[in-house]
Amino acid sequence: MSGLKRRRRETFLLRLERWWPDLLAGVAAAYDDPERVAVRLVEVAARAYADRPRDLHRLDEERLLRPDRVQGPDQVGYAAYTERFSPDGTLSGLAGRIDHLRGLGVTYLHLMPLLLPRDGDNDGGYAVADYRAVRPDLGTVDDLRELATTLRGHGISLVVDLVLNHVAREHPWAVAARAGDATYRDYFHVFPDRELPDRYEETLPEVFPDFAPGSFTFDDELDAWVWTTFNSWQWDLDWSNPAVLAELAQVVVDLANLGVEVLRLDAIAFLWKRLGTDSQNQPEVHAITQALRAVARMAAPATLFKAEAIVGPRDLVPYLGVGPHVGRVSDLAYHNSLMVQVWSMLATGDVRLARQALGALPPTPPSGTWITYLRCHDDIGWAIDDGDAAAVGVTGAGHRGFLADWYAGDFPGSWAEGLVFQHNPETGDRRISGMAASLAGLGPGRPDPDEAHARLFLAHALVAGWGGVPVIWSGDELALPNDPAWAQEPGHAGDNRWAHRPRVADADLARRDEPGTDAARVYAGLAHLMRVRATLPQLHASAPVSVLPDGDDGVLAVVRRHASGTFVGLYNVTGEWRALPHHRLVEVGVEHPHEALGGVTPTPGDDGLLWLPPYAAWWVVDAPTS
Repeated sequence: MSGLKRRRRETFLLRLERWWPDLLAGVAAAYDDPERVAVRLVEVAARAYADRPRDLHRLDEERLLRPDRVQGPDQVGYAAYTERFSPDGTLSGLAGRIDHLRGLGVTYLHLMPLLLPRDGDNDGGYAVADYRAVRPDLGTVDDLRELATTLRGHGISLVVDLVLNHVAREHPWAVAARAGDATYRDYFHVFPDRELPDRYEETLPEVFPDFAPGSFTFDDELDAWVWTTFNSWQWDLDWSNPAVLAELAQVVVDLANLGVEVLRLDAIAFLWKRLGTDSQNQPEVHAITQALRAVARMAAPATLFKAEAIVGPRDLVPYLGVGPHVGRVSDLAYHNSLMVQVWSMLATGDVRLARQALGALPPTPPSGTWITYLRCHDDIGWAIDDGDAAAVGVTGAGHRGFLADWYAGDFPGSWAEGLVFQHNPETGDRRISGMAASLAGLGPGRPDPDEAHARLFLAHALVAGWGGVPVIWSGDELALPNDPAWAQEPGHAGDNRWAHRPRVADADLARRDEPGTDAARVYAGLAHLMRVRATLPQLHASAPVSVLPDGDDGVLAVVRRHASGTFVGLYNVTGEWRALPHHRLVEVGVEHPHEALGGVTPTPGDDGLLWLPPYAAWWVVDAPTS
């Protein structure tokens, strides 16, 4: 810091003053001797601040002047694997896809794991062997920096995965641990025998019961059992060791200084282990996130955190901050419950469970922003809360089983063409893989393509109309079906999630411009959704959202109240005409309804009812004054 100009030093000291209380409180909730740990983290932040490139310091100033940028209705996300979306499979080649992204209004590009993983099976890149290197087939660290700069010039923020819970067995820390280095052995949960692992196993769920049962692995070189939540070659880090916190804090600021604007904190729910629990969503997880965020705010405040917490509805909101952590943890979090409920409504043609589940969620803090999505790189797990199910007269297990049957195409009348993933005979759990088009009935079977298109538009409209940042999964904007050759690539045969991770070729993009094709219809529909969305201030993420608890059981009514006015999203999840009394719009604050997606004025009949066509999505606001 001594080599910095006075103004730069003063800026850092102001940030230190602002975020030191957050840092110290976060550290104190998880570690002994919190001041010593916090000072070590400040040193990490100070070095990173001094090394930060000039253009990124300017970005920090811009973001600090507009702290709610990511919450705006003009924000649109896209997620892809570099090698499956880039024309030549490299980071540098992605520049050739920017026009495609901008046509959708994309401002946020999430590239799936690109840091160096272990060789061979690596859980799709989530078994990181080196946090400071890029996969050589994708390019170099310099290529990553250049891509971030190019994207930023087009108004697109780069999002990169940061795996926090575990590293690959081949990571230098694990290599040193196996070689007998006591310092690095303490970076992991290591047990000399099965006594403690067996006690932990009594309450731990299995993530991959088919190919990685259990949560502990005996390693011959380590001559001990090591905690491996996901796979035997993914070693869980021991976050109760403050040295692990310091190591990952350094990784955070290093990635930020490359120009990465959003870090997706992978498997964050699993960080803290506690005997007698499922070792997920423990209070220390939020304290650790607060400490990491404080470090990032000191060094690189343009950097945002996104929590990859695919957890039950009641555990979701704390990742955006509740209680002492409001405004101090992740800036973004995945709204997994919304995704599940969208597919549930489409399968049942009934919104009662969604009303119950979504209506029961506690409000998000004003600074918190949902990532909303119809689908992602992962399978769909049917996270239906048993209490929510019971409240509407069904059983959680029964409904989860129905959804698995429906989306596997095994239920009479189903139009879906999904694939069952990770069937657990003991629990009955079955998750589903599949592209959005195939799950919505636009796959090769396609019994009614027009109806399937309507379902897809409805589903995307619901996701985009909830608020937050709607993220499109690569290929869904082109209505690509499940990849029929998914199992033919080396290492993919045992994991059918690759069916919904297609390669996007130039020929696929060409169909986007051919009138009447599935690709053209879906791309145009999504582009229209996002253009309209950008004009509606009511969709700012800070606006409170509620679900109307009554009305036709085939219509979900979502209300957002903003200083600019009220927004009502009306979604008919059935293949029939459904009604809504006009007076309900007036009661929630829309006196002169205007349907923004269609640009029309809904007019009630003599009976006072507004009629929604099958699978209609209406975004209703007050008519603009002339």
